[in-house]
Amino acid sequence: MAHTGIFATSGATLFKAGANHTAISEDQMNEIHKQVESTINSQTRINFSDSYAALNADVQGILSEISSNLTAMYVINYDMSGFTSRSEAQTMLDVLLDGAKRGLALIKDKKQTDFIKGA
Repeated sequence: MAHTGIFATSGATLFKAGANHTAISEDQMNEIHKQVESTINSQTRINFSDSYAALNADVQGILSEISSNLTAMYVINYDMSGFTSRSEAQTMLDVLLDGAKRGLALIKDKKQTDFIKGA
């Protein structure tokens, strides 16, 4: 799968979904990336999609973590039957959600927003 979202690659997403995830199509991955990136833009009220290339590596890294974490959650949720247990899948979902929430809190904070605009 060669798709790259604006914020995160499918490689980063599938790595985070783990070795036991069920394969999804490129079209499915593209749709999930688009939805997640739109949600990040809406929640932060900053259109990072349009300005992504101009952001510094630190800001891009935060957006990549959020996007790949949230997208990986959809990949895991799509079919949990490949995991050794439902508990394994749930733990992975919890870790990914924690990382996504941490990243969103950072870029939604006014001080961080000022940092991002200056970066």
